[in-house]
Amino acid sequence: MRVQRGLLLALLLAVIVVPLGAYVRLSDAGLGCPDWPGCYGKPSPLAAAADIARAMTLDPDGPVSHAKAWKEMVHRYLAASLGLVILAVTAIAFKARRDRLPASLLLALVVLQGLLGMWTVTLLLKPAIVTGHLLGGMLLIAALAWWVSRGRLAPVTTSRSFSIACGILIALVFGQIALGGWVSTHYAALACQGFPSCNGELMPSAMRFDGAFHGLRSIGEAAGGAPLAIEQRVAIHWTHRLGALLLSVAVLGVSAWGWRWPALRGRLVCLLIVWLAQVAIGVGNVLMQLPLPLAVAHNAGALLLLVATVRLAASLEPVPASARSAWAWKGESR
Repeated sequence: MRVQRGLLLALLLAVIVVPLGAYVRLSDAGLGCPDWPGCYGKPSPLAAAADIARAMTLDPDGPVSHAKAWKEMVHRYLAASLGLVILAVTAIAFKARRDRLPASLLLALVVLQGLLGMWTVTLLLKPAIVTGHLLGGMLLIAALAWWVSRGRLAPVTTSRSFSIACGILIALVFGQIALGGWVSTHYAALACQGFPSCNGELMPSAMRFDGAFHGLRSIGEAAGGAPLAIEQRVAIHWTHRLGALLLSVAVLGVSAWGWRWPALRGRLVCLLIVWLAQVAIGVGNVLMQLPLPLAVAHNAGALLLLVATVRLAASLEPVPASARSAWAWKGESR
């Protein structure tokens, strides 16, 4: 297996694993196996059937069931497969004596992501850990997408300021994903009813920011924490909407700026299509009261928006400092 093929396989696996993780949590299966890495110390829910049945008898409405256990373990199996592929890529890079540093960073990132996955379960779904696990998965995908894109896409020479703008856009996408994760982990997706207004107001009066972004409480009283007040959840949701507006302006601005380079237009069209779909899915989640398929699609849309942004930035080749004045003169003379 060559490095590029291994990276592409890892990227494809990651694109499956991250939305699957969202599906597991959104379907309340995050504690389907309340230990880690196995299920009640067993390698599969089939082997742990007696333990699962006992837990269901003690708490029929609890987080454990056979179906939930399988959802959780399938996610873990695929995540472990992703880790093994990245380990193989790292081994190949070291053997070939090429790309050792990025391969090592990639391996460190997947190890950290595994630890976050463990803490997600063992620390009872604390919002900060769950959101960190989401961001870790997205960062892993961004790193893989960058490396794959650099190896497959023809570089396009642009201005240094445009490259910086694309870097800022990636940061904004990450910030918006973090806000989306915070909305989800605090069950604030339906705190604002209606669109574009929130509970009948563009800026809700019943909104509290104090404590809304405190990350150490557990989700729900059963996990040892206290659920947030509705005013705090409204503040979280409204902040996410404000972030979406800022990100939309940035996407449109970067797209308009980048259109001057014909070689970038195909990549910009992909970015705009994914952005538009993500906005539509987000609005649909509010208006349709958060159906599970649409909620998972919103997570996948965020992933694709990040990939499209990283793919755009990875293909840029800023003009060298020695050639900037001549390049600028040519651009002005067109």
